[in-house]
Amino acid sequence: MTSSAIIKRPSAFLPIAMSLGALLTILIYLLLHGLAPQPDEGAAAHIWQLLMLCQLPIIAFFAIKWIPRFPKQGLAVLGFQFAAAIAAMAPVYLLHW
Repeated sequence: MTSSAIIKRPSAFLPIAMSLGALLTILIYLLLHGLAPQPDEGAAAHIWQLLMLCQLPIIAFFAIKWIPRFPKQGLAVLGFQFAAAIAAMAPVYLLHW
């Protein structure tokens, strides 16, 4: 199985999509409210937290099911999932939110 075939599995692409959704949530928030952090966590913060947290069991399932079967391809997809999560966390870290 190739990396392009394994990425079509929901447990492979859902965490990437969720991380991109979390990043999009931050970008929309920034467009609407600017860089200043709000005194209270709003809906955008909760959406970001849920998207980031809920992908963890999906990633664990992917790792348990696909990495033993296809180690090279599974680790490549896991790397994409990790990179997408880092991309979604970077603005939060850099803006000190």
